[in-house]
Amino acid sequence: MKIPVFVSCPKSYLERQENFLLQVEEFLTLRDFLPMTLGRTEYSIDAPLEAIRRLMAGSYGLLCLAFRRTLITDGCDRPKSDLGEKESDRGGTWLSSPYCQIEPAMAYQIGLPVLIWREAGVVPEGLLDRGAVGLSMPEFNLEMPIDLTQQQWSQPLQDWIDRVRNAHRQTGKAPQLW
Repeated sequence: MKIPVFVSCPKSYLERQENFLLQVEEFLTLRDFLPMTLGRTEYSIDAPLEAIRRLMAGSYGLLCLAFRRTLITDGCDRPKSDLGEKESDRGGTWLSSPYCQIEPAMAYQIGLPVLIWREAGVVPEGLLDRGAVGLSMPEFNLEMPIDLTQQQWSQPLQDWIDRVRNAHRQTGKAPQLW
């Protein structure tokens, strides 16, 4: 029986994003996981947060792929601050989907193992900041081939897989009163 896991990611708009997503799904499937994504493998007519909650309730872990989605060509963080905050240039940076913040937060709140991968250039803030939910992972660059069996990828991925399998094993156990 395959273990259901929630894969959170924006809809691919580049072929290399789609190829990487397929690579990740195949990697998980070959290890007896069932990757599920709302709007890709699972569909609902309910409000998005309700559908996400339902899908997450049947999952044992969440893997987020924070793909580039919105390019900020000209922007400024904390413009004209009068409280001494340093202004910083945001030009040439990327944002991902807001769901790459929402879905991992929801998973974290219900205790699911969470692993977040951020595409190079995506602003590392909130849950997309390295290690915000415990497991950290190098950002990925889709301009270069990615081998998920290399140590930099396989070590954190295996840690997450072990946590997901443990969560799945614990589900069937009766509560202990002693």
